[in-house]
Amino acid sequence: QVQLVESGGGLVEPGGSLRLSCGASGLTFRLYTMKWYRQAPGKQRELVATISRGNVPNYADSVKGRFTISRDDAKNTVYLQMLSVKPEDTAVYHCNAEYYKSSYWGQGTQVTVSS
Repeated sequence: QVQLVESGGGLVEPGGSLRLSCGASGLTFRLYTMKWYRQAPGKQRELVATISRGNVPNYADSVKGRFTISRDDAKNTVYLQMLSVKPEDTAVYHCNAEYYKSSYWGQGTQVTVSS
């Protein structure tokens, strides 16, 4: 049974930082491309960052230069380091694991950026 569990969300002030984690179990983690998505109320889900199994990252323009995605295959975990956060970063953040036609999702963690 595959499980993805996100953690690290919370309330942060504009300009602050936060690190999200997503721990995976029940799959061969190193084979999977890992992604972070977010969804704000009333908005479509947005792909935030991707890291391939070869450790190549990609970012949405909206977070480029502020967010960093990384992975630790020994710990079956993917991270999203968020710096210089803005109110528009407020959303539920979900991690996704993808390998060919297999795709798994976590339950999400809320990030709220507000003073």
